[in-house]
Amino acid sequence: MRVICSALLFCFACTTSESTNSGDLYGGHGHGHHHPDASVDSPPVSPDGSPSTDASTQPPPPSTGGVGPYFATPMFFNTDVSTVAKAANSSTIITALKNEGGWGNSNVMQIDFAIDVLTADNSTPMRSFTPTSDFYSPDCDNVPMPVPTSGNVEGETGYQCTGGGDCHLLVYQRDSKDLYEMWRANIQGSTFYGGCLAVWHGTKTYSSVMRGDQCTSADAAGYPIAPLLINADEVASGHIDHAIRFILPNNRVQRGYTRPATHGTSTTGIAGAPYYGVHLRLRADYPIDSLPTEGAKVVARAMQKYGMYHADGGNIALTAQSDRHTTAKWAGLLGSHDLAALRVEDFEVIDHGAAISLTTDCVRAP
Repeated sequence: MRVICSALLFCFACTTSESTNSGDLYGGHGHGHHHPDASVDSPPVSPDGSPSTDASTQPPPPSTGGVGPYFATPMFFNTDVSTVAKAANSSTIITALKNEGGWGNSNVMQIDFAIDVLTADNSTPMRSFTPTSDFYSPDCDNVPMPVPTSGNVEGETGYQCTGGGDCHLLVYQRDSKDLYEMWRANIQGSTFYGGCLAVWHGTKTYSSVMRGDQCTSADAAGYPIAPLLINADEVASGHIDHAIRFILPNNRVQRGYTRPATHGTSTTGIAGAPYYGVHLRLRADYPIDSLPTEGAKVVARAMQKYGMYHADGGNIALTAQSDRHTTAKWAGLLGSHDLAALRVEDFEVIDHGAAISLTTDCVRAP
C-alpha cells in the first residue's frame, strides 16, 4: 500500500440488487448482496437443523455510559455533537454533494441488512489465513483470528465468499475484548483466504490516528466497522448511543480525507465535495415524527445527536447488522426504505479540521 498505481487502484465491481457499484479498499469497497427486506435473515442453525448454541449467536455488547459498543474507552463515535456548530463550509459541501447526485442508489437513502457481527470466546478456534491480493502491508494484520463454528461472512449463509461481494468477516472476542474485522474473507473447506484484517483492541486507548495514519482497515476510511452499525437490539431499546456508518459512491467524494479517518482513496468528486471520512449530522429541526416507523425515528435521533461518518464507497447509504445474532428482529421494527425521506440537504457537516492529502504511506501506530 506504499504506492498508488493507476492500473492498480483496484476497481472491483460489486453488485447490489438495485445497482452496480465499483469499489475496493483503495477505491472504497462496494456493498454487494443487499437484502431488500431484512426479514430474509434467520437465526443460524446447526447441521442437524437445530438452533445453534455457538458463541456466534450471542448478542453484541451494548453501548453504556458514553462508551462502546466493543470499546471500553470513549471513541470518536461516542461524541454528542448535537450542539456543535456546523462547519463554515457546510452549505458548500452539501450543495456539491447534492449536485453530484446525492446518496447512491438514485439518491435514495436505503439500509443494507446483509452484514453480521459474530461473537467468539476463549473456546473458539483460532485460524490462520492465507493472505490474498486484498491484503496490504503494513496496514493489515497477519495474525490468527477466531472463527466460530456456526457463522458466515457478509451476504452469505456460510464462510465461503461465492458472490463476489465484500464478504466482511466481523468477529468480537468477548473474553479478550478484541474485535477482528476482515475484508474479503473466504473459507473454502480447510483453506482460509483472507483480505485485509484489522484487529481492534477493546481495552486500548486509541490516539487520533487509531491504528495508524494513511492506514486502511476493513473499511477504506480506516474506521472499525462493527461499532458504527445499527443493530436491532439497540433500535428496539429506543436509543442508539453512537454515530452511524454511511457510504457514498466514489465519484461524490474528493481525494483526501478528514479526521477521524486515517485513509481515503482515489476518488473523483468535484471541488467542494466532501472528503473521505466526512461527518454529517441530521439538522435539529428535521420533523422526525413524519418518519414511518419508530425504528426510523430512533435512527434519525441518533443522526441528530451523534451524526454519521463516511466510511467507504458504495451505493446503499446505510448499513445495519443482520438480525441473525440479535434478540430483537428487524421485521416490523425497521425496513430498508424507512429513511428514504432523508435527503442530503437535510444534513449539516461537522468540522474535523483541514483535509489530509492521501499518500497511502501507512505508518502504524504503536
